[in-house]
Amino acid sequence: MQDLSEEDIPLFTENELVANSTADYFLQYNDVVDINVSTTSPELNEIFGIAAGDQSLRMTPQGAQDGGDIFFINGYTVDENGMVELPLLGEIKLLGLTTKQAQALIESELSNYVNEEDFFVRVRLGGIRFSALGEFKNNGNFTILQNRISIFQAIAHAGDLTTTAKRDQLVLMRQYPEGTKTFRINLNDERLIESEFYFIRPNDMLYAEPMKIRELGTGVNFVQTFQLAVTTLSAVLLVLNAIN
Repeated sequence: MQDLSEEDIPLFTENELVANSTADYFLQYNDVVDINVSTTSPELNEIFGIAAGDQSLRMTPQGAQDGGDIFFINGYTVDENGMVELPLLGEIKLLGLTTKQAQALIESELSNYVNEEDFFVRVRLGGIRFSALGEFKNNGNFTILQNRISIFQAIAHAGDLTTTAKRDQLVLMRQYPEGTKTFRINLNDERLIESEFYFIRPNDMLYAEPMKIRELGTGVNFVQTFQLAVTTLSAVLLVLNAIN
């Protein structure tokens, strides 16, 4: 065979651009929502807990690293009835709304107390919480302080999959208003990029099943499996010799 020179090897190869699926996210039970309300009234600002010192504390990412989940502490959790309870406004149902729709609803309620030109409302997800179980190097619950992360970023936060994980059958449990659905995801399929599962959603649970080689208690690679087989065979032969 003729060897390729360095000039014949391309610097890079490029595949077709694949569009991401960016469907709107609708708020679910147990979502944590960061709601920021600012008005021209110092008295109302104190009611909503957005004095200058409080606001700087809420929005400092370092707080989430040092003291846990800063949004869970200072945000609003959508309860089992789909409601959040806000100062002055009382309970407001946010279940099934996008963050933009939730913002518009809160603005409408607030306009009963303050002129529209005298307040500002911002609503966003308080980070993305998900669970990673099974054949991950680091199992557990994770919170990422971003508005959107891909399934591969989520896997990276869990330390990547182990060598015995089924990468073509990753189980995803996703929460919907009517209940929970389970899907099996093929991480090796390029079509994943354009599917609704490429970006994970709050409260998603990822479960990586082990391959058969792990279920049988054998090694994680050929060498370990071969060594285990030899050891087992040697033990069997020793037992047979002892019997005879």
